[in-house]
Amino acid sequence: MNPVTNPTVKPTFELPVSEKVAQKKADSIVALMSTDEKLDLIKGHNSFFIKGFEKYGIPEIYLSDASQGVHIRQSFLGLDLSEYALPKSVAFPNTLCLTATWNPKIAHNYAKSIGEECRAGGIGVLLGPGMNIYRNSQNGRNFEYMGEDPYLAARMVEQYVVGVQNTGVIATLKHFIGNNTDYRRRASNTVVDERTLQEIYMPAFKAGIDANAQAVMTSYNLINGEWAGQSDFVINHLLRDELEFSGLVMSDWWSINDCKALVNSGQDLEMPGGESMTNLKSYVESGEVDIKKINQMCNRIIKTLAQMKLLDGSIKDTTYLNKFEQHEQVALQTAREGIVLLRNENNLLPIAKDSDKKILLTGIYIDEIIYGGGSGEVKGYNKVTMLDALKKVYPNLNYKPEATEEDIKNADVVIVSVGTWDWEGCDRRFALTTEQEALVQKASKLNKNTMVVVNSGGGIRMSDWNNVKTIVYNWYPGQIGNVALAEILTGVTNPSGKLPMTIEKEFKDSPAYGYVSEETTFLSDHEKYLDTSIPESELNRWSFDTNIGDAKELLYDVEYKEGVLVGYRWYDTKNITPLFPFGHGLSYTTFTLNNLSLSSNEISKSETLKVTVEVANTGKVDGATTVQLYVGEEKATVTRPVKELKAFQKVWLKAGEKKSIDLYLEPEAFSYWSPDTKQWETNTGKFDLFLGQSSGSIEEKTTITLH
Repeated sequence: MNPVTNPTVKPTFELPVSEKVAQKKADSIVALMSTDEKLDLIKGHNSFFIKGFEKYGIPEIYLSDASQGVHIRQSFLGLDLSEYALPKSVAFPNTLCLTATWNPKIAHNYAKSIGEECRAGGIGVLLGPGMNIYRNSQNGRNFEYMGEDPYLAARMVEQYVVGVQNTGVIATLKHFIGNNTDYRRRASNTVVDERTLQEIYMPAFKAGIDANAQAVMTSYNLINGEWAGQSDFVINHLLRDELEFSGLVMSDWWSINDCKALVNSGQDLEMPGGESMTNLKSYVESGEVDIKKINQMCNRIIKTLAQMKLLDGSIKDTTYLNKFEQHEQVALQTAREGIVLLRNENNLLPIAKDSDKKILLTGIYIDEIIYGGGSGEVKGYNKVTMLDALKKVYPNLNYKPEATEEDIKNADVVIVSVGTWDWEGCDRRFALTTEQEALVQKASKLNKNTMVVVNSGGGIRMSDWNNVKTIVYNWYPGQIGNVALAEILTGVTNPSGKLPMTIEKEFKDSPAYGYVSEETTFLSDHEKYLDTSIPESELNRWSFDTNIGDAKELLYDVEYKEGVLVGYRWYDTKNITPLFPFGHGLSYTTFTLNNLSLSSNEISKSETLKVTVEVANTGKVDGATTVQLYVGEEKATVTRPVKELKAFQKVWLKAGEKKSIDLYLEPEAFSYWSPDTKQWETNTGKFDLFLGQSSGSIEEKTTITLH
């Protein structure tokens, strides 16, 4: 038997300047700098800048948020940033929607577009992508991240990094690490073992680093009792030693309280302005802090900028403003492939364009664009609301913000729009507000043809929607995504999105349940967040501008007792049936998987396995599905999930078309991280292979033996 070689080439960004040349440049500059200049370089400048030194050829470098587009800031805390404010920036669908495409090529185009907009605004460092794993459905920042599965997130992240950095802009992987709740985030202590970190929370970062990402941002939370941004274990051990990252590490804003710990941790840049460094110079002069450590921090900053040619002149290139129309089309395609059809009983959808049906549209987020808030906020321009988009395709559309029972009964179809306004710095309840839930119940009981469109940055409670025939997950669609929604409702676009996370029936089913009291009052909407008259105790959030030192009084543990059993791994292993499984998403056509074959039924632990399967579109409409390949060890020596995603491919087929595809399992697909040997290990024996169109819909299964 000839050895199998995986023809897939993992994306890697090629540095424009070699590490050797950049290192020499950095060494020469650091040797000339005074202590004061060095201390100025390792702390942020004017909140969003790396300080420039004209005499050393170091320009001022602007850092900007974030993952789903460029956050435009005219000012910040009284600082004028208008010189760096783009006249406009495209609001893309949120990053979780991007991941729901299960299409890494789109991730590349999405990120490239954002990188080009950074260049148009003179932005040298993008403070994204965000890639914290979706462990907790109540996390207020899930909208910025890439779902619950480390393999899926890794494949999206690596393309994102290359897409951004090919434009000459540095990508920043964030937030390292274990930052999976935003409830009092500076006071949350993630209690987690190293195997879980290695298998679940680090692979997406590893993929970004292997793709040559040049910056990493640490997180607000503590890891096993140490704040991540000043932890030797987190930065020196996990990030620099284990993941072999040699680039720029920066703190999240106002997340450091010990400058000595920071200097010794492997950190490089304290943002936004070196708030912990008041006494750092005296510590250097007394010898309590080794100046060599300061030199290393400066060296890594300058080397990173040199490698990306950011020392060679202005990053700003306004010719990229001419590409914004292309970026809008990328945003539209992301929504087309990312919107998920969760339920479509009795084939309520599609409803043809210009249908004479009387359609009632009611609920919230209909005449305004909904987006995730905080640093990831991108408002966009040329915005198309749900009302705008649906009016164009349905002449008999009747929009009633507050529909009566009579309105609902008299409609041929009722579209109820619901959602959550997720926001950085706070979590939100899994359940919708009482008012929204009541509207869904009322409409679905009064009219059998009720569909619900969900606008949210994560999963919500839908377990009582038994009368709802159709559910469409619209995520945060960005400025143009509602056009894609209209295309999907009318059948112009066949939905192909798949959930990048599990949606549980009840939050108590989740391994994250119990991290806060059930009585905790979460922020319910954006308006409350902005209402300064509401006491902090009622909002239950941790404000951005509070010194991290005060967080010591509010510390609480978030125990990751589930270990590696996150997301579908948990539900499978514990035999808990979720409402909608990971990878789920419907189409207007049907697909089958048949004729599974392997390159060999037995391989050595160092070999690659080729898995071939025939995919058929058995319906009457052209469309796409995502073939998902999972692996499970039959007799594991440590706790392992029933199955884990290890390969996938999105396949486009015309009606009636069949196609054979190849998926490849590299040796690492069978491995686990051993707490005993502190390294990756693979057992010999039998492994089950599962092929399906979701984690809950397995169509083909076979066994492979490793020797």
